[in-house]
Amino acid sequence: MSSTVFTVSPSPATGNNRRIELAGMDLLLAVHINNVFVYPDEIKIDRFQDALSRTLSLWPLVAGRTVLENGDRYFIEMCDNSIPIAVVENNDLNEWPFNSDAVVELGNKVFLTLIDFVDAKKLFKNSSEDEPLVRFKLTHIVQSNEWALGVSWYHPLGDAEPCLRFCNTLSRFYQQLEPLPPMPIFERRIWQADDVKPSILPIPWQFQDAQPLDLSGATVMRQQADYTPVKIRFTGEQLAILRKLAGGDSITIQDAMTAYIIVTLNTHCYKDQSDRMMLHTITVTNVRGVADSIAPQGLVSNALFMMVSNDFPDPYSLSSVAKTIRQSIHQERDPEALAPAIAAVDQILRKNVKERKSANPELVPNELAVNSNYRYDWAGLFDFGYTDKCRFYTHWCGPLYLRVFRLNPEKQNNEWLPRDRHGADVSFRLEKELTEKFLDAVKQDTANNFQNLKL
Repeated sequence: MSSTVFTVSPSPATGNNRRIELAGMDLLLAVHINNVFVYPDEIKIDRFQDALSRTLSLWPLVAGRTVLENGDRYFIEMCDNSIPIAVVENNDLNEWPFNSDAVVELGNKVFLTLIDFVDAKKLFKNSSEDEPLVRFKLTHIVQSNEWALGVSWYHPLGDAEPCLRFCNTLSRFYQQLEPLPPMPIFERRIWQADDVKPSILPIPWQFQDAQPLDLSGATVMRQQADYTPVKIRFTGEQLAILRKLAGGDSITIQDAMTAYIIVTLNTHCYKDQSDRMMLHTITVTNVRGVADSIAPQGLVSNALFMMVSNDFPDPYSLSSVAKTIRQSIHQERDPEALAPAIAAVDQILRKNVKERKSANPELVPNELAVNSNYRYDWAGLFDFGYTDKCRFYTHWCGPLYLRVFRLNPEKQNNEWLPRDRHGADVSFRLEKELTEKFLDAVKQDTANNFQNLKL
């Protein structure tokens, strides 16, 4: 294998050394988003460099550096830093080595070679000026002429939505297209202690009972060994049936998916086990657009809130679970209720960072966590013109923690099949002794169009 590294700067430079202060919600200091995209043919290096230069000019925050002031104020300074692109010629692989499942196991050695990881340990230190906030790695699989693009995005820049919008802008500039609205907004609301008021919304236990960083890391690794990965693929047709059965237009497709998994777990794995069955959800929810004072559309930040649902009146009923989830999210999106709750979590996160703690990854009894990217078509929005031929991959799934993505395009005998644009790829981990029982139940339900579910 041979490799080359290019660096790309914004053109024109637009940062002007302006500083953006980070909110407590942004202080995911050790975390980055790492994804890999694979394309059926060449990504032209010169066009990629030019597109990245234009994208950085529109997104100067990404070309910034981290600054820490007074030990507790975190900034990104828009200093028009260059971003590295590593290019590798890989003669070892015959072809793309993974199937169409979006989530790859944590620590997969081949997957790790496809990403040039942002070194989070260097950031917010004196040496941070030279460490980029985003890194790219292009791998040319010579024997199949496939190209893989690894993206490592520093989480304090923003969550999945701005990451994807940045990538989409890069893809569109590569194709000589204009970026889609809205334009990026970088100024974030800095929540103060005075913003914290009595809230009707529950504050997630994971933040209140934070663990030291080394302990939380050990917990995550233990869970990877103790729980087995479960992968489910729903077609768009199956999801339409589930949504109709669970409540129709009064709920979302994601509500129906979540409710189905909960009801299946409760019916076939945890039946009559009060300490183990799923009685509520905690959902990672995008709050952009709830109110401009909280997070306007286009905000480049971590505009997420973990919403805890009410308990399900009937945890074996598909409609009861789905409607409870949707009603809870609807109630919690009220700006008057949401703002003080976000302020409280923001202050907790600042305290946790100061004490070198992170969210507690231990399971909460009777709780299923949901972190869905179903609304984001990663493969479709970062395809560089290879329509329905780009595939998206990421890594890690946790116990009773749903990760949901759109289905990847698929090939059969080197022919691309029509893409199911409304299907879903779901991954989570489950107790080893329950995995086969759960998957057998899903297989039976899908075979009979979910007609035996309790509605």
